Amino acid sequence: MTADDDLSPDDLETWSSLATLLEWLPAALDAQLQRDAALTHFEYGILYALSRAEDGRLRMSTLAGYAHSSLSRLSRAATRLESRGYLRRETDPADGRYTLAILTDAGAEVRRAAGPGHVDLVRRAVLDRLTAAEQKHLRTITDRILTGLGDEPGWRA
Repeated sequence: MTADDDLSPDDLETWSSLATLLEWLPAALDAQLQRDAALTHFEYGILYALSRAEDGRLRMSTLAGYAHSSLSRLSRAATRLESRGYLRRETDPADGRYTLAILTDAGAEVRRAAGPGHVDLVRRAVLDRLTAAEQKHLRTITDRILTGLGDEPGWRA
């Protein structure tokens, strides 16, 4: 018998499995990117999003939305990346109320160099362990969970 604030044994099994994944996977991603490129996964995500954007530039507010991050957290990461020459910020000429993050050549190069190791880890740790049908099912499950956490869409390929 469980108290009203306890999970059933089956629910606890599901939750503990997901909670463990949520702890272990980000740590593994950060460790690989730190080792290979001296980047955090969050910083890599910023460079990746910029590399996929038209002209390698996005408004900081758009980047924050993709990362589900506060502008202050994004700004601190952008400052670190800027100090290493990987991006620069400037006022959006279309609307001076916004700041653009702009990928530099050095930022594009470090993102390209870090990409193969990152993709290898993502494949080994997640994708290669699932069939195509399981991958599709995982997308469905994560999308459903994400809708319970907020209305903002995350970054999509």
